[in-house]
Amino acid sequence: MNFMEFQQNSFHQFLLENKVVGFFEKPITLKSGRQSSWYVNWRKVAGDVYLLDRLADFVLAFVKTKHLDPDVFYGVPEGATKLGLIATYKWAKDQSTFAAGSHAFPMGRAKPKEHGDPADRFFVGAPRGRVVVLEDVTTTGGSLLETLAFLAEAKVNVIAAIGVTNRGEQRADGKTVTEALAEKGIPYLAMSEAKDFLREAVQFIKPPEALIQSVEAEIGASLR
Repeated sequence: MNFMEFQQNSFHQFLLENKVVGFFEKPITLKSGRQSSWYVNWRKVAGDVYLLDRLADFVLAFVKTKHLDPDVFYGVPEGATKLGLIATYKWAKDQSTFAAGSHAFPMGRAKPKEHGDPADRFFVGAPRGRVVVLEDVTTTGGSLLETLAFLAEAKVNVIAAIGVTNRGEQRADGKTVTEALAEKGIPYLAMSEAKDFLREAVQFIKPPEALIQSVEAEIGASLR
């Protein structure tokens, strides 16, 4: 299988056409606790086999572009779990070494099991080899950093973390997600950055003027 070349414009179009980004007239509270008038949600794509397959192809093309060489992918539970599985399956099948025992098929549990084999408490299949961690939406990186800390404790070799979309918000400590992960020796790469596609989203969705102004005030940048 020859994975397509990653093209940023095509990925933005995929994001917009499938309503991954949108606007709220009344601000909502994000997982980070902050309020926002715009959202990024990959749920529709993750719930559709065809669209999830296309998203996985974008991920694999992005990985090739960044010259990463993972053995498997691990999705941050639970938002990126399915994406991690599909990406691992497609990537493994494309390798010349693909055979019984060649690639793990890792999946993390959102909450550890209270009983049973310790090897099964945190994973439904543990990551093995060089691992790229996937997150669907990165806001301040809290969930991602928690996952990376847990994987480090499990002695998993994480070579990079990829955010399908980075909202690009500063953490309470003033650091970006990229800076926070760099301190742990892990590169953070984003397939899409809010600052790059929000202007396109305004043109595509055409929200009311007052809502555009609200989002501009929130992000501190013009969207015209």
